[in-house]
Amino acid sequence: MRLTYLFDPLCGWCYGAGPAIEKLAALHNIELELLPTGLFAGRGAGRMDAQFAEYAWSNDQRIAKLTGQRFTDDYRTKVLAVTGAFDSTAASLGLTAVHVTDPGREIAALKELQLARYVRGQDIVSVTGVSEILRSLGLASAAERMLARDQVLIEAYGRRIQTAQTLMRRHGLSGVPALLAGDGTDQKPLPGNVLYEPLDGLLAQLGAP
Repeated sequence: MRLTYLFDPLCGWCYGAGPAIEKLAALHNIELELLPTGLFAGRGAGRMDAQFAEYAWSNDQRIAKLTGQRFTDDYRTKVLAVTGAFDSTAASLGLTAVHVTDPGREIAALKELQLARYVRGQDIVSVTGVSEILRSLGLASAAERMLARDQVLIEAYGRRIQTAQTLMRRHGLSGVPALLAGDGTDQKPLPGNVLYEPLDGLLAQLGAP
């Protein structure tokens, strides 16, 4: 079964869906494609200020309660309390660099970027911050491509964002995370809460054995 996962690296709810995505990726009968949507990149990017930080922390507590995912004090003090960009471009570009150089490790890279932000309070909104995290994972080629911003990588990034946004419009999706089952004309979106259910319930929704 082919699944397409639409997400944004700065989406707290996508972090909450991380355990389900890992479990799906580990199943031998599931082919899982990751597509960053650029929800918080480009025109969707913003600024981290006190008001936004308060809103984010409140929302994060809801995610933690529902999913069990951790949002630490380091995240609150080193990320939310620091005025700066709220822009997922660098993280999505870094994941695209992994997709181009070592696609089998993209899910692991996404998990590490999310942990870096929400658990360790690290920077994943700058090219430098993301490239350092990729290097720590042994993904030096991806880090180098990202820092060089070579044309092949930029074009791949643009294609992935465009494909994800086209799928969102086609299926009437307004937010992430979102999971699409199937391919081509048979592709369909699954209910929004499916990624927060136990794996058995998720597989039942998919009709997977």
